[in-house]
Amino acid sequence: MSECILLAQGRERYTDINQFRENEVFSKSLGLNSVPSEERLRQRLETMPSKHKSLLKQANTKLLKKQSVGQISKGGMDFIPLDMDVSPMDNSGSQKEHVCWTYKNHDGFSPMFAYIGTQGFMLNQELRPGSQHAQKGMPQFLDESFTMVKELNLNHPVLLRLDSAHDAEINFDHLPEDHYFLIKRNLRKEDKVQWLANARRLGRQLKSRDGKNILVGEVHHKSPGNNEKRSAIPLIFKVTERLEDQDGNKLLIPEIEVETYWTNLPLEAEDVIDLYHDHGTSEQYHSELKTDMNVERLPSGKFVANQFFLHCAMLAFNILRVIGTHLIKNKPLVPVKIKGQRRRLRCVIRDLILIACKHVKHSGDEFLKFGRHCPWFKLYQKISFSL
Repeated sequence: MSECILLAQGRERYTDINQFRENEVFSKSLGLNSVPSEERLRQRLETMPSKHKSLLKQANTKLLKKQSVGQISKGGMDFIPLDMDVSPMDNSGSQKEHVCWTYKNHDGFSPMFAYIGTQGFMLNQELRPGSQHAQKGMPQFLDESFTMVKELNLNHPVLLRLDSAHDAEINFDHLPEDHYFLIKRNLRKEDKVQWLANARRLGRQLKSRDGKNILVGEVHHKSPGNNEKRSAIPLIFKVTERLEDQDGNKLLIPEIEVETYWTNLPLEAEDVIDLYHDHGTSEQYHSELKTDMNVERLPSGKFVANQFFLHCAMLAFNILRVIGTHLIKNKPLVPVKIKGQRRRLRCVIRDLILIACKHVKHSGDEFLKFGRHCPWFKLYQKISFSL
């Protein structure tokens, strides 16, 4: 728990615990008789039994179960987005266990993350060696994540969104029938010119600038892995033909771009493509974890300890996300103007976690004393009573 609270303050190093060894507020808030030392904290993370990882995941699921997970609407239907993606962590210059060359051209780890809802709650995560392909272990990760989804008792079906790294036949055997999926296909060696011909014959053209043709549509005769024994899955396509560049210069050879998606969504092609492009929002969640919470260069040389550290980071991430959600709900009490529907974690840490106050003992009572003109106090008080 001490590690989770440190991470909630954006402190990722073991040495940061020394600042709170004599801090009564820190120990009493966590119900601790004493705050562990740097060496003891490191030792505990490195020797933590595997059952504690499952306990942290259970605690995370229990936390999410109490939240109102935001949904998206498209074509008269409501979905709860579930985005899964790999986000490499740069640990260059270190000799940590399983640090390898990643596809981002640096040494590090390649953890898998799953985010649910429009607020960006972290549902699940898995630390992986840097050289591990995104698809390796994906069926098991899907099973575990959908088990967690089932425990949340959501009011709307989930829309799973995956990029082309997960265009594998085996994944379709691990997708629940009561939820939707949207997976970008890997074209591999498919002929783009042939796709353009098919799009002209089967698709419809969208409005675009001169010298650029955009065709969208769907086909129903393909199956994952080109396996004839498997039932066909609807396939959405978008083919872009560029005859001129943006300056109006004609191209000697037209440029052809092809995007195709597996999906069971009963929506128009344009709506399906828009839903997938919204999948890019999950990149912002990676950024908040790695930059706002400083969880990129993992602290231990042992892979098991770093794995447990990332479990703690997931719980801290969602605690901050819950506080940020309450902040958005109480905008009238916020002393600054907020335009968006989600608050970055660094702003939550700066404004509410690291808020200035004083620990006071008087007549046998203990309380926190805030400044008379503290602009965030009313919001802090409101959120404290509502959590």
